[in-house]
Amino acid sequence: MRIWLLILFSISALATEIGEISEFRGTGEINRTNGESLTAKLQSDIFSFDDVRTGNGRLAIEFLDSSVVRLTEHSKLVVDEYIYDPDPSKSKMALNMASGTARFISGKFGKMNKENITITTPTAQIGIRGTDFTTTVDELGRSLVILLPDEFGNSSGEITVTTAAGVEILNEAFQATMVSTFEQRPTPKVTLLNMSLDLIDNMLIVNRPPEVVLAVEEQELGVSPTAELDKDFFDDAPDLDCDALVEECDEDNDEVTRLDIDLLGVEFLLDLLDLMETSSRKSGGKVTELNGVELEGIIGGFDPVYQVYTFVEDGRIYFVHDGTNRYEIGIDTSAGTSLYLDNAGVIMEVNINGGGENTIIINQSP
Repeated sequence: MRIWLLILFSISALATEIGEISEFRGTGEINRTNGESLTAKLQSDIFSFDDVRTGNGRLAIEFLDSSVVRLTEHSKLVVDEYIYDPDPSKSKMALNMASGTARFISGKFGKMNKENITITTPTAQIGIRGTDFTTTVDELGRSLVILLPDEFGNSSGEITVTTAAGVEILNEAFQATMVSTFEQRPTPKVTLLNMSLDLIDNMLIVNRPPEVVLAVEEQELGVSPTAELDKDFFDDAPDLDCDALVEECDEDNDEVTRLDIDLLGVEFLLDLLDLMETSSRKSGGKVTELNGVELEGIIGGFDPVYQVYTFVEDGRIYFVHDGTNRYEIGIDTSAGTSLYLDNAGVIMEVNINGGGENTIIINQSP
């Protein structure tokens, strides 16, 4: 009987909470290894091996060493290992960021050796020697990592992003790198411009920062030196089916309609990241034409920066974006209109037919 009680005590001792949900709104759940699934709520206990997920909601987990992990919408985090000991050299934390966006703020000074904290994503391993950073994992497992500043605007430390092919070290505020596959080295680090913690904290949907997109493209060119040899030069040839004596030939006959909208093609890198300066293209840029409608400040058809589809239908020009924030705007094609849209910090300014006659201002919060 005494042996049986001892066994029960040992098992219960192993099931000790390692933290709790300190912030919560919306929907979420906690899945345990014993098959139990719980609805997440404020002050829910967190144990080792818990699988924590958010739906249309956000939450923060505060661990025993005061480390905090904030998850945005549609994120999944698994606590692979957590050992807390008054002796920092014996403490350890291993987290698996499977999808979505999370902001990691490591514990107060002296609580845990930062070298003993490891974050794993489907494509990279992140070693923490800094106090504040974010990582976003998209549906393909690609990982975007950003080192954030401390309260004074300086670097909060240093983190290493490692794959089977190499290591990238981030040690300055707002430096970022991206990993597409574990077999490929991280992109060379870039510094994100026009970034702030306020933007990061309030964004829901994130497009990959232009600086990161460029780094990825350059890396891909480096990996595939025969790209030029593979190019089909007929792609750039004039439209051979167009008879210039009968009709006006358009160099780009790819007309976009509502049927061409691919919601799965929208970059859903969540929260934070994003924002990364989707460098708002202000008015005053190049004027293009879409089905007889003049556009300034946006690329007609599909704009990869704003993730917006533009097409003409039934006498209106439509601007459609589908993400955590969704909008569809239809404007008379015969009018001159200026459109200003603030989508949770990503600002789009567009002039239709030169603008001037009408002004539409939309402020959309997360």
